[in-house]
Amino acid sequence: MATAMWLSARPPSLSSTNLRFHARTTTTTTNNSSLKAASIKPSLGFQPMQSFTCNPLVVVGSPPRRLIQPIVARRICPFLGKKANKANRVSHSNHKTIVRQHVNLQYKRIWWEEGKRYVKLRLSTKALRTIERDGLDVVAKKAGIDLRKK
Repeated sequence: MATAMWLSARPPSLSSTNLRFHARTTTTTTNNSSLKAASIKPSLGFQPMQSFTCNPLVVVGSPPRRLIQPIVARRICPFLGKKANKANRVSHSNHKTIVRQHVNLQYKRIWWEEGKRYVKLRLSTKALRTIERDGLDVVAKKAGIDLRKK
C-alpha cells in the first residue's frame, strides 16, 4: 500500500484569519482500483507528518571514523606564549585592512647543559634572548616544558 502526503497552504474550508496548515493523505491499493481521500484538520498548530526513520549502516568491527586534520605547528612561542597580533594596514585613503602580525619563530639548536646535548627548539627571537640571559633550564621550567622528551 503506497501513501502520499503533502501540505496545502489554506484549504477553502478554513477562514482567512486562521493560518493553520491542512494535511491531506491519499491512500492507494496495490491494484490501483480504488482511491480513498481523507482530510485531517488539526486542532492546534501543524499536523505532524509521518516520520520515516532509517538506521544508518554500521559496519561491525571497524573503528569509528575520525576527521583527519593536518598536523600544523601553531604560530605560538612555547616558552613565552607570544601569539600573532591583529592590526590594521592603513592605506593613503585611510582604508583599513585587517592583517596579522605573526611571531618571529625560528628553529634553533641550543646546547642543554644539564642533558649534555643539543636540543632542537622552535622559539621566538624574544625567547632566544631570554634563554641567553636566564638560561635554558630556568626558562623551560617556568614555561612547564620538559626538555628530556626532545
